[in-house]
Amino acid sequence: MKKIVVLATGGTIAGSSTSSLSSKYESGKIDINDILDSFDEIKDIAKVCGIDICNIGSQNMNENIWLELARKSNELLSSNEVDAIVITHGTDTLEESAYFLNLTIKSHKPVVMSAAMRSHNSLSSDGAMNLYNAISVAAADESAGMGVLVVINDEIHLAREVSKMNTIALNAFSSPNCGKCGIVHYGKVKFYTKSLRQHTLQSKFNPTILPRVDILYDYAGAKIETLYKSNAIKGIVCAALGNGNLSPQMLKFLKSARDNEVVVVISSRVNGGVINGSELDFAKLGFIASDSLNPQKSRVLLMLSLSSKEDIEKIRDNFDIY
Repeated sequence: MKKIVVLATGGTIAGSSTSSLSSKYESGKIDINDILDSFDEIKDIAKVCGIDICNIGSQNMNENIWLELARKSNELLSSNEVDAIVITHGTDTLEESAYFLNLTIKSHKPVVMSAAMRSHNSLSSDGAMNLYNAISVAAADESAGMGVLVVINDEIHLAREVSKMNTIALNAFSSPNCGKCGIVHYGKVKFYTKSLRQHTLQSKFNPTILPRVDILYDYAGAKIETLYKSNAIKGIVCAALGNGNLSPQMLKFLKSARDNEVVVVISSRVNGGVINGSELDFAKLGFIASDSLNPQKSRVLLMLSLSSKEDIEKIRDNFDIY
């Protein structure tokens, strides 16, 4: 029987409410081993133990916890005593954490993330089934080499592609450009596709510190009046209009930022599609197109690229490789 470690970070899946019919709850209140002990069904899948990394709502997730998650995951996965890892997480920043770990965990062993839209003691909570399915996917031989996977609502998604698309629905997550890569129904796992982008063992990133990268949101009539003067800001991702279009003030601002050697990546505020900047000459402007990465994932890749001290052309290539 396989040995799986569950790394817990809190979130709704470990949340507790004073009423089973209340949408108000406190994230990360329940210890992961108490959750694992609350149902016996997982004992037929694998030998499972839990480790609490932190107990937070994922709105409080930050780069230091990302680095610790990557470090702990790599330590565990290097051991012959661990066959796979499951990471529980809040839904709000799950996609960013998943993509970061997809590029910083160095193992072919399965890594599966999961979450819940309803708290642990909510009526008809989805957490237990999501966790059961996540452990089932982690135990499946087919999950090896797939990169970091996200399991929620009976679906399996690739870390690079998945996004939270609804604020409260149980089917809040989808992969708008590529679709889910598999399904898991009561622990029965089926895969249909895999990523062609580099990840995990193929990834070159091994950060110890992450530089500051900000996200700016463009909009009709945008007024950007203050230039970044701080040397601490190394990169900007713009959630641009449509296919990378920019309002006049945003374009002026980003040109000035580039003149100050800030690396600029253009993503989109639209939930799907590829950025090619057909109406702007990104190469001439010194901007980088995000390909199909949304702003928050573009920020992750830009931080990792900057942490590797790469020049702008290599960073541009990274957005085609990862």
